[in-house]
Amino acid sequence: MEMPVPNADILSRKDRIVALLRSVLPADAVISEEAETRAYECDALTAYKCPPLAVVLPASTQEVADVLKLCHAEGVPVVPRGSGTSLAGGALPTADSVILGVARMNEVLDTDYDNRVIRVQTGRTNLSVTGAVEERDFFYAPDPSSQLACAIAGNIAMNSGGAHCLKYGVTTNNLMGVTLVQMDGTIVEIGGAHLDAAGYDLLGLICGSEGQLGVVTEATLRILRKPEGARPVLIGFNSNEVAGACVSDIIKAGILPVAIEFMDAPCIRATEDFAKAGYPDCEALLIVEVEGSPAEIDEQLAVITRIARNHDPVELREAKDADEAARIWLGRKSAFGAMGSINDYMCLDGTIPVSELPYVLRRISEMSKEFGLDVANVFHAGDGNMHPLILFDANKPGDLETCEALGAEILKLCVEVGGCLTGEHGVGIEKRDLMYDQYAAGDLEIQMAVKDVFDPKWLLNPAKVFPLAASQDRRSVALAAE
Repeated sequence: MEMPVPNADILSRKDRIVALLRSVLPADAVISEEAETRAYECDALTAYKCPPLAVVLPASTQEVADVLKLCHAEGVPVVPRGSGTSLAGGALPTADSVILGVARMNEVLDTDYDNRVIRVQTGRTNLSVTGAVEERDFFYAPDPSSQLACAIAGNIAMNSGGAHCLKYGVTTNNLMGVTLVQMDGTIVEIGGAHLDAAGYDLLGLICGSEGQLGVVTEATLRILRKPEGARPVLIGFNSNEVAGACVSDIIKAGILPVAIEFMDAPCIRATEDFAKAGYPDCEALLIVEVEGSPAEIDEQLAVITRIARNHDPVELREAKDADEAARIWLGRKSAFGAMGSINDYMCLDGTIPVSELPYVLRRISEMSKEFGLDVANVFHAGDGNMHPLILFDANKPGDLETCEALGAEILKLCVEVGGCLTGEHGVGIEKRDLMYDQYAAGDLEIQMAVKDVFDPKWLLNPAKVFPLAASQDRRSVALAAE
């Protein structure tokens, strides 16, 4: 993966830049020693690493504004960072950039149960938002697999989802307002604790913009009443294609489960060895969860099990109590860790129409054989958000490049069947050079024109989202205009 050549002038001014940063932040909020900055040299896409020029850890919106204003004046690129759980290289620094981490900004600022909203600093972890309101029987719906660690800032940047997004939507469906700091230090409020905001949908523009337009420091989030109850059913099949067809039939029947999760044989075996969840030995596994009153749950599961039986399942197990429900979910929640314990892997997140699941799963299997790399599948089947895990050996010359080539073909397949390159991980560096496979040149030009408005110098999160050559050209034009 090609990275931009660092700006030699900025590197030569490192001591001055660090001194200026220390003039606006507490001493312990600026990290500049190379041994210490290595902790920030990558995110969860660990195949690519680059120590940054420096790292800053502000504790307030005003401190973020002070840092950005300073870096804007000095022409220093800034990479916003939440918890570093991005799987697409979304927080990968460049050698001439300053990492701006929001981990110290983790406070709950206001909670309004009557209007079902909570306002938090965006360094707060996803799961801890629910933790702040669960005593009152409320919860925050988006639940990425990394929710124990991932920050709200990153969720907003990548428009993250999770297992329960089929019913509750992804981050954009649960985000009501943000405090955004622009690259020049200007602080703006967008949206708020009300159902809709007047004027252009700037909130929709910010959510999913991957740190290209500004740094979100505070967020107003929708919280919901916990459902009366929930119950999962585990369904095993003899093939991926049959499991995919079952998912399609459940959706076509008009049932709206809270989640439909898919795992294939390699993932099932790895998670069973890792978590001992009691999964059957089969080729494909679905976890389908519904919620509501006991009568509603029974009615929905009756329809789902009837559909499943039409596909000749090898096992169909409905949770009888909370302990069994937890065990059914245990393996799915452990899947990424389980795969990581046995192999290096790259996790994709292309999204496809649900009706195309059987075909796409078959083609992925064929591509796996063509490229000579195993692929394990675990994903949110209900909304077609796929997570193929391509297994490779990072110590074997050429394996990473083969892995990337296979990943590119799988993502192109997603686009070909009417889907898109990313469902929740974002573009980052992983998919930036595939953007022309999804968008026409004119479409990308419009997107880059939006960035021109918010970040005219192209200093925010460099080398991400847009094809590298296009973003470097844009940066060169901005420098020439100064």
